[in-house]
Order: sequence, then C-alpha cells, then structure tokens
Amino acid sequence: QAQLAESGGGLVRPGGSLTVSCTASGFTLDYERIAWFRQAPGKGREGVSCTSTSDGNTYYADSVKGRFTTFVDVSKETVYLEMTRLKSEDTADYYCAAEPGFCPPIWTLEHEYSKWGRGIPVTVSS
Repeated sequence: QAQLAESGGGLVRPGGSLTVSCTASGFTLDYERIAWFRQAPGKGREGVSCTSTSDGNTYYADSVKGRFTTFVDVSKETVYLEMTRLKSEDTADYYCAAEPGFCPPIWTLEHEYSKWGRGIPVTVSS
C-alpha cells in the first residue's frame, strides 16, 4: 500500500530554521511529483512547493520563495522541506503529497495528487 509519512515538525522561534521530512513506502519516488502543502488554523490548504523528481525542477509559493528549499533523496525515498527565516505566519500543519509525472502549470491544486501524508504540525512562536 502506497503511503507517505511526515516527520520532524515542532516548535521553533521566529527567525529560526526547521527541516521536515516525508518518506514514501509502498512505491518509489522516481518519476513522481512531490508537493508540500500547509494548512494554518482556520484557513484553507495552501501549496508550498512542488518538485518533479525526474528533472529536479521545483516551484515555490511566493510566500516561501527564498526561505524554503526542497531536497529529494530518492535512495531513501524521502523528500525534505528545509524552512529558514521562519515567521509566525508559517505556523501550520504541513502535508506532503505525491502523484506520478511532472509538476503541472498549476501545481497548487489538491486534486493533482492522489497520495497524501497525514500532516505534521509546525509552530513558529517565541
């Protein structure tokens, strides 16, 4: 059974850094698009990034561009989201999602991904 599992969330101070991971089981990350989404309290789910594992192209939301970086280690079937210069507005549950193929032009649509993790909380607070 194909599954995704996030790990590494927690509490971090504003301006700090945190890396969360997403590990796949039951399928390989080769030739997949892997996205990170987040959902802040009381808000809808927002696309954070999308990476095409076959060519390495990655797209980021404007709100995180220059602060967040996605890394893929196919040998470990794991995707990492490195978050730096964190702000209170980055507080959210973070989800990874996957689907065969490349990131589409509009990669922020949830229906473009059929495999989802359960999410992990990230809290940015002093």
